Amino acid sequence: MVSGSWVDREPDTPGAPVPFSVHEQDRALIRDNVVDAVVLAPDIIRIQLAVCVSQIVKHDFPGRWPQIVDKITIYLQNPDPAGWLGSLLCLYQLVKNYEYKKSEERGPLREAMNLLLPQLYGIITQLMPDESQQAVSVQKQILKIYFALTQYVLPLDLITKEVFSQWMEVLRVIAESDVPAHTLQVDEEERPQLIWWKRKKWALHTLTRLFERYGSPGSVTKEYKEFSEWYLKTFSGGILASMLKNLDQFRQKVYVSPRVMQQALNYINTSISHAHSWKLIKPHMLQIIQDIVFPLMSYSESDAELWDTDPYEYIRIKFDIFEDFVSPVTAAQTLLHSACKKRKEMLQKTMNLLLSIIQTAGTTPSQKDGALHMIGTMADILLKKPVYKEQMEKFLVEICFPEFNSPHGHLRARACWVLHYFSDVKYKNEQVLAEAFRLTVNSLLHDKEPPVKVEAAIAVQMMLSSKGESARKYLEPQIREITLELLKIIRETENDDLTSVMQKIVCTYTEQLVPVAVDICQHLVGTFAQVLESADAGDEKAITAMGLLNTMETILAVMEDRPEVHGALEPVILQAIHHIFTNSIMEFYEEAMSLSCDLTTKHISQDMWKMLEVMYTVFQRDGFDYFSDMMPALHNYITVDTKAFLSSPDYMMAMYNMSKAMLEGDPGEDPECHAAKLLEVIILQCKGMN
Repeated sequence: MVSGSWVDREPDTPGAPVPFSVHEQDRALIRDNVVDAVVLAPDIIRIQLAVCVSQIVKHDFPGRWPQIVDKITIYLQNPDPAGWLGSLLCLYQLVKNYEYKKSEERGPLREAMNLLLPQLYGIITQLMPDESQQAVSVQKQILKIYFALTQYVLPLDLITKEVFSQWMEVLRVIAESDVPAHTLQVDEEERPQLIWWKRKKWALHTLTRLFERYGSPGSVTKEYKEFSEWYLKTFSGGILASMLKNLDQFRQKVYVSPRVMQQALNYINTSISHAHSWKLIKPHMLQIIQDIVFPLMSYSESDAELWDTDPYEYIRIKFDIFEDFVSPVTAAQTLLHSACKKRKEMLQKTMNLLLSIIQTAGTTPSQKDGALHMIGTMADILLKKPVYKEQMEKFLVEICFPEFNSPHGHLRARACWVLHYFSDVKYKNEQVLAEAFRLTVNSLLHDKEPPVKVEAAIAVQMMLSSKGESARKYLEPQIREITLELLKIIRETENDDLTSVMQKIVCTYTEQLVPVAVDICQHLVGTFAQVLESADAGDEKAITAMGLLNTMETILAVMEDRPEVHGALEPVILQAIHHIFTNSIMEFYEEAMSLSCDLTTKHISQDMWKMLEVMYTVFQRDGFDYFSDMMPALHNYITVDTKAFLSSPDYMMAMYNMSKAMLEGDPGEDPECHAAKLLEVIILQCKGMN
């Protein structure tokens, strides 16, 4: 009710009933009591009520609801901690509403925080020695408020250098505090969710954000220039010591949660860019690479367990772009790359270390994987340095190629991955390039492990892209097998990266694929339907589905000059378009309209005339906002076969009604121009025709 009906709304159309909204008297009653309700409610209801508070703040603060600040103040002043967590949750919603607003739009928040920030500081300093779950929950909530307050704008009039220093000390102490020993009794997978680790994560997250946004001279906006120089000199030593303490615990095999590791590595990564902080970190850097980055980037026991029990889930996690934002492995990669790119001697020292690991007889498969992973991460740096560039072909032949025959699946996958990252190597010996393609294609077609096949497919795409025309001959004899295998893996893994491999293959080997173009499309449409059926997995499935539709569009585009192939593709692709339109899958309307345009560019079949009726139905139902995307197809219907267009008055009425709806509605300038253009095209195209 609060989410949908809090604000007075106008009727959708003139004369229609006024939509329901909560009466102002009732709103006042809710505002007066909702903070108390959040404080007193059990956790499960408290979360729901907090969403209500967020909505009310958005519409009514400060105008109709300045009292929220006083309510929160009273609870925070009360020495009884029972009311703190609920009132802090309300304050968090208030601060979140201003989180991304510019400084000049934050006046009401600044006034509120003038009063509340000292209270928050008082409570967190009082509670810090208390390790109970209740006290740590309150501390975590205060840190989340401080983060939301400072992550986009640092209000220097509210947070003076003195106040900032006090909060930095709070963050430092929490960042290096030990998590209670009893947490080790909890299963390792569940530990990051414990409140003690969450408190620590928010402290490190805040420190990392403050450093990169306000404490990095050279990359801050001008109002923080002087502040950033003060930050670097004042806090680098103490905070870096806290970060190193967390990394050292990891080195000593003491459990540290993945997000805490990630943030500590990110902080050190920012330190590399500045001379002052680099001086402090430099003596430790090689040890960090050897004892922290190397183990993180090596194939782990949990990787092995997932590979064996669910290889498809292994693929999903390794290729999940959302995972990269929170993964300590990605943070380790970034740190390694920064250190070796920005600081002299680091590249040479690191490469000496990694080559010695690879060439030592007792190196485990996991360690070899880590070393290859690290070398591949630095590929772009190595290929710019003549001393390494000259050696790269030899390195691939002697160190990478043998791993294609490794008994360990993860090393075969890593060998493909290394060829992908070194796809820009300039081969002096063409035999070596031919062998690189042969090994990779062999892995794609004949390896039994799905993760190896996926890495091989992506390596093939990267090598094709890098080597251009000269590489076509290596795949041509087996291109049909490669394409059919790729379709099979796309269906099994539903991996988005593979759809772009498919597009590359289709564009490169159009001639050879003409006989199987229809089979390819049928496979893609079938996989598309399968992905939509299991689309509860959210964003990544939507990305895969979009990739499949884009691949269909690529096939249509490259087959455009072959009417017989185009004609055979049409009924197959229409299945996907129908599926989208009849099931109102609005996130794919743009792609469906684009495919409809491709199918009407040169010729319009009977089935495509029926599709015009479907599109009109979609427009009336939920397609009003997609008129601009429909426009290219509508234009084709009028101009490609004007005679057929005029043969049924229904087609003309559909065009007229859509344009009328656009011009009478309020869709914005662009769609209105399209509607006028459509009417103009009809007049010019149909002039003098019956």
